[in-house]
Amino acid sequence: MTWRAAALLAAGALTLPAWPAPFVGVAVMTGAVLLLLAMDLALAAPLPALAVERAGERAVRLGGTATVTLHLRNTSGRTLRAQVRDAWVPSAGARPDVPPARVVDVAPGEVVALPSRLTPTRRGDRPAVALTVRSLGPLGLAFRQRAGRPATPPWTLRVLPRFDSRRHLPEKLSRLRVVDGSQVGRGRGAGTEFDTLREYVPGDDVRSIDWRASARRAEVMVRTWRPERDRRLVCVLDTGRTSAVRVGDEPRLDTSIDAALLLTALAARAGDRVDVLAVDSAPRASVTGAERPAQWPRLAHALAPLQPALVETDFRLIAGELLRRHRPRSLVVFLTALEPGALGEGLLPVLPRLTARHRVLVAAAQDPVLTTLTTEPPGRPEDAYTAAAAWRTLAERDRLTAALARHNVLVVDT
Repeated sequence: MTWRAAALLAAGALTLPAWPAPFVGVAVMTGAVLLLLAMDLALAAPLPALAVERAGERAVRLGGTATVTLHLRNTSGRTLRAQVRDAWVPSAGARPDVPPARVVDVAPGEVVALPSRLTPTRRGDRPAVALTVRSLGPLGLAFRQRAGRPATPPWTLRVLPRFDSRRHLPEKLSRLRVVDGSQVGRGRGAGTEFDTLREYVPGDDVRSIDWRASARRAEVMVRTWRPERDRRLVCVLDTGRTSAVRVGDEPRLDTSIDAALLLTALAARAGDRVDVLAVDSAPRASVTGAERPAQWPRLAHALAPLQPALVETDFRLIAGELLRRHRPRSLVVFLTALEPGALGEGLLPVLPRLTARHRVLVAAAQDPVLTTLTTEPPGRPEDAYTAAAAWRTLAERDRLTAALARHNVLVVDT
C-alpha cells in the first residue's frame, strides 16, 4: 500500500461522524478502499515480464567518472509504472540520473535507459549489489515488489590506480633520451655496450682505441658505445601488513603501485624487459612482459584489485620465486617499508642468495609525519616523547640501511 492509499483511508475516517451508523461507515469505507487496492494491484505490470540488462564502461581510473546504463524492457501488455533503485557498493560513488523516488513509465514492448554515473573513491573492483523495481498500479494505490525479481544483472567496474606520478613522465623520458644519446646534453656517457668501429678523430678518448682493429686496417680505429639494451627488471610489491600503513592520505601499497607503474613505463621506453610480482604470504599478482606497450594496460588491471593483507611477508617465498623464475641477472626492486622488524628478520637472511645472482634495490616511501615530528619543536612537554620516538624510528631505519648496504643492496628512502 502506498501513501496515496493511506491518505484515502485517513480522508474516509474524517467522514465517519456524518454516518448514522459508524460501524456501517467503517465497513463501507474499508470495503471501497480494499476494492480500489485490489483493482490497482491487478492492473500493475507483472515483474516477471520485465527484462533487465546493463551496458557501459568496465574500467575507470581512480578519480574519473564512468557511466553504466540500466536498460528496462517491458515485455508485458501493460504499461509499466515503476520506481527503480539500482544499488552499488558505497565506494562506487553511484549517482543515478533518475532518482529512485521518480516514477518511470515504460510502454509495452519499449525499452527505457536509466544511466548511473559512478565516481569511485577507492581502487579495486566495485560491483552492483542489488536492483529493486517497484511496479505501481495506475492509481498509485498499490504496487508489486518481490525480492530477486527481476534478478540483478551482474556488473563490476574495475577502478584502476590513479597514477599521479605520470606527471613526471615527460621529464624522466627527456633524461632517458640524454642517456641514450639521441639528444645532446650535459652528462652524456660513453655507454656500456659496443656499437661500431670508426676512424679516430681529434678529441676522441684514447682509451676507446681498438688496437687490434687499427693494426688490421693500418689506421687508428676507435670503438663507439651505446647504452645497454634489453636489461631485465623485476619489480616486487610487498602487499603484507606494512603496506596497509597510511602514507599521507593513502595506503603505502597505493604509493608502491604508483611507483611501479612509473618505473615500468620508463623501463619500457628504454627497451628493457620488465616483470612485476606482488607477494605477501603468497603470490597475489604476476605480470610478465610488461615492457610491451600492449601489456601496460594489463599491468594496471592486474595491480588494481590488490589490497593490503594483514600478514607477515614471506621473503623466503619471494627469494625462491625470483631465483626460480628469473635465472639471468636482473635488477630486483623491492617496493616495501624500511621497517627493521619486517626486513631485518625476513629479507636480510635471504639476501646472500639474491645478491649472488641479481642486483637488489630496496625502495621505501618515508612517512612525512616522521619528518614533521623531528623538525618542528615540541609545543607541549608530552610532544617531546613523540619526537623522541620519531628520532628512534629514523635511527633504526639508518641502521637497517647500513645493514642492507653491507650486502651490496641499494636503498632509496624518500
